[in-house]
Amino acid sequence: MTGVSVPAEARVARPAVLLRRHRLALDVVAVAAIVALGAGHAMAGRGSAGSAIFSVALALPLLWRRRFPVAVFAALACIALVQWAFGVVAFGDVALLAGLYTVAATQPRRTTLAAAAVLELGVLLAAARWAAGGEAVRVFIGLSAMATAAGLLGTSTRNRQALLASLEERAARLELERDQQGRLAAAAERARIAREMHDIVAHNLTVMIALADGASYAVHDEPEHAESAMRTASRTGRQALTEMRRLLGVLGADRDPAALGERAPQPGLARLDDLLAQVRAAGLQVTYEAAGTPLTALPEGLQLAVFRIVQEALTNTLKHAGPDAGARLSVVHGPGRLVVEVSDTGQATGPVGTGGRGVRGMRERAAVYDGALDAGPAPDGGWRVRLDVPLAPVAAERAPA
Repeated sequence: MTGVSVPAEARVARPAVLLRRHRLALDVVAVAAIVALGAGHAMAGRGSAGSAIFSVALALPLLWRRRFPVAVFAALACIALVQWAFGVVAFGDVALLAGLYTVAATQPRRTTLAAAAVLELGVLLAAARWAAGGEAVRVFIGLSAMATAAGLLGTSTRNRQALLASLEERAARLELERDQQGRLAAAAERARIAREMHDIVAHNLTVMIALADGASYAVHDEPEHAESAMRTASRTGRQALTEMRRLLGVLGADRDPAALGERAPQPGLARLDDLLAQVRAAGLQVTYEAAGTPLTALPEGLQLAVFRIVQEALTNTLKHAGPDAGARLSVVHGPGRLVVEVSDTGQATGPVGTGGRGVRGMRERAAVYDGALDAGPAPDGGWRVRLDVPLAPVAAERAPA
């Protein structure tokens, strides 16, 4: 039969745990030992019956020393003073050392010093009464050393307990902070996935609805156009399904971290032409103007944010601008800035301010890269979405907060 090895830390900690759980039993054993030794001291002829009585009187208060350390020490000092007045030598005087230890282990330094001073006075009185000459000095030094050792041991225990309490508090605080960080990260991830889902589903469904409506109108008079519209709607649906699968694949990326970059949906500025072609197929005429050249390659995260903002703005135009509206997309790479503007010639009936989820999502994407996004009616009519992003702070890719 193979034995199970126990770590050294567990072997050391087990007695300490047992002592903490059975403190009253330990005190009862200590009191019984003091009483037995006091009685044995008296029966051996080195003490009187009064010695045994005082030993019992000094030992019994130790049962309450953990709950009332100062009161118990005061009671022990009073009993010892009565014992000194009657001139009785008792083995139970060691209870004073246990009382001082308890005071030092549980009370502030000022209380400990006061208790030590009381005990030192008792040592001086005992040495003066029961010893003479050079013997009195040796007795005083010996008893003082024992009292000092009890006080130092109690102080060390109190410091150790305070250290353990602070470590436990710090561990609990760190665990709480870790849980809070985990909840914040989960909330941020849910918000990111919600934005992606909204952009993918809203845009592609809007395009598919527009194509389906156009096909239903043209199915009798222009069947070839209706067939083309339905093929485009089918292709748009498949593309949306592919992007949805990629997005959902990110949720399972912990099983294959190496595939995270390949499975995550990362459309960038290079796919703006495909986006515009898709929107034009749905019936919205869009013009595209690009000016300037970026000094450095834009981070993929920023490109994704720009793509989604343009996608959301064109989707809102499809839904709200009306059948005869047109749109214009402008991308300008300026000195240290990227300015993207989407405007249309519709009736400006889109979501105003931050009330719509789409506009709120666009603002959140822009804020990740310290950008500013304005969405509202244009001065000359229609609706305008303008994104202004500083490029200097995002020269290196940053993770969304």
